Amino acid sequence: MEIIGVDTGGTFTDFIYKTDEGKWGVYKLLSTPANPAEAVLEGIKKIVRGEKFKVIHGSTVATNAILERKGAYAAFITNSGFEDIIEIGRQNRSRLYDLFYKREEPLVPSELRFGVSSRVNSEGEVVEDIDDEELENIVKKLEDAKAESVAVCFLFSYLNPEHEIKVKSAVERLSLPVSLSHQILAEFREYERASTTIINAYVSPKMKRYLYNIMDELKDNELRIMQSNGGSISAQTASDESVRTILSGPAGGAVGAFEIGKMAGYSRLITFDMGGTSTDVSLIDGRLPLTFESEIGGFPVKVPMIDIHTVGAGGGSIAYLDAGGSLKVGPESAGADPGPICYGKGERITVTDANLYLGRLVPEFFLGGNMRLDRDRLTKYFSLMSKELNMDEIELAEGILTVANTSMERAIRVISVDRGYDPREFVLFSFGGAGGMHATFLAKLLRIPKVFVPKNPGILSAIGMLMADVVKDYSLTVMLKAENTNYTKLNSLFEPLVEKGLEDLKNEGVNKKIRIEKYLDMRYLGQSYEIVVPFEEDYLNLFHSLHQRTYGYADKSKRVEIVNIRVRAIGIPSKPVFETMRCGSSKLKSDAILGYRDVVFDGSFYKTAIIDRDKLACGNVVEGPAVVVEYSSTIVLPFYSKAGVDKYGNLIIDIEGAENEG
Repeated sequence: MEIIGVDTGGTFTDFIYKTDEGKWGVYKLLSTPANPAEAVLEGIKKIVRGEKFKVIHGSTVATNAILERKGAYAAFITNSGFEDIIEIGRQNRSRLYDLFYKREEPLVPSELRFGVSSRVNSEGEVVEDIDDEELENIVKKLEDAKAESVAVCFLFSYLNPEHEIKVKSAVERLSLPVSLSHQILAEFREYERASTTIINAYVSPKMKRYLYNIMDELKDNELRIMQSNGGSISAQTASDESVRTILSGPAGGAVGAFEIGKMAGYSRLITFDMGGTSTDVSLIDGRLPLTFESEIGGFPVKVPMIDIHTVGAGGGSIAYLDAGGSLKVGPESAGADPGPICYGKGERITVTDANLYLGRLVPEFFLGGNMRLDRDRLTKYFSLMSKELNMDEIELAEGILTVANTSMERAIRVISVDRGYDPREFVLFSFGGAGGMHATFLAKLLRIPKVFVPKNPGILSAIGMLMADVVKDYSLTVMLKAENTNYTKLNSLFEPLVEKGLEDLKNEGVNKKIRIEKYLDMRYLGQSYEIVVPFEEDYLNLFHSLHQRTYGYADKSKRVEIVNIRVRAIGIPSKPVFETMRCGSSKLKSDAILGYRDVVFDGSFYKTAIIDRDKLACGNVVEGPAVVVEYSSTIVLPFYSKAGVDKYGNLIIDIEGAENEG
């Protein structure tokens, strides 16, 4: 059976697949923003040779539906008196000193929020049952309003879901998709639970149409979808629980970086994924970082996600002058259409155009020569903007890249320095179509001594999807005082979640190689937030030590509370095996050097070698300045860098003096 990894980005849709000879092939084509499925299906048709194949896909459909406010016309049903909880939210302000700050408008308008007179108490006991006549009136209002989806969230439903199930039974006759909070997120904090459930109701209909469109074309072939937590799920599960796919594509990149880095002997990585529209960064310290406190478009999402920080700086990010005449880059992107100026249609300068203007992109080798870049189109636009700024065109191009690099440097500091990590102790793992052109400059800024560029970095997110496990996450609020429980009692509470995980993995087609991970959300009594602690016999001391490492203090005399229990059921499928090369001389073969050209670094032209990455062998060393070209990406090596090739074909770039500066 053939296997294909697909990642849809804002500019390109990327594919990796097994060829008939058993080797790995890669393919990129421009995305189709109006209907992302078109590019996905076009690429699959181009690739598929045999009759049976499996596709693992990272999709941006759920993300874009929220950011563009193009989801379903969704309704919200909750306890009477709590209809406006999603509008009231929390008192936190994301921009404290913004006098004109306004909250995002809720995804469900007031006329589609309905309250039901019912109540379950904090022990899970029914205090007031649902009135059947009142429920029927709400169902009639849903029908009259032509609602397309329904989210249901009652107080303490994670302890007793009876009322949510009753509402679903009543609404089902309208043939509407219904999202129940106890199934989406069985945890306390009703605002976050309601928000997560509403987001699922808002994006699931659109995701379902998208996935069914693809499945219709794939016939009987299997389609799996990447989740935000770094694991894959069936397309059917993804269409029902679409909130779990919000960071689908970036999660694939983090998984690919983690697995390939580990294979090559690097476990402490700062991942740097620069695509056409945005840049995603993450810090991996021996394991994939998970977060349970995320938001998208200003709305909290409390499902497990790989901890990824995103900024609006990519190859297609547009350069412009702000009201004060200062040069800015992003977050607006030229996307796939019209794209950068050099693609032939765009009329606004982008980061890609600046790289091409400085000679750091080689037009005849872009996408293996399948897509020619038009450098001559740049002259007019760079001339006009440079006159506005009273500088020459070279200064403008370098200025654009400096502004973009500064934005990405800040993003890396957020996930490292701001959290107590020293970037110099990590390796910068660079991927994405544009990552290789900026990684060495960022490493220099952050004094990171090594940059790791895998083979085919432009399609690493698609590779990560093939390397992902099947992961099912479960949680339950238990609210226990540590002094009133012990390891044995807690372990018994995990049993229903473990059984559910094993059953769901079986339904996902996984029967062998299963791993169960257990966690506790713990805090000192009186605190508002929890720390996720691996569940083991000495969990209490482990909590104290993690609290010390996270916050700089611990107090063993304080009472401790166990808030939630968590289970990760992980099915481990067969994964790609990458061939190794025999290592030899550091000297390049003559056909590896494609020629020389002048490239600008620090305002000066340097004679720079153009290197064919496909001709590099293990042990080869490339001294900067050089531009290394391959199908999916371009890697720029300034004069202060030197790259070696390891046995997997990865480029390990040393940054001269990085660890010794300062």
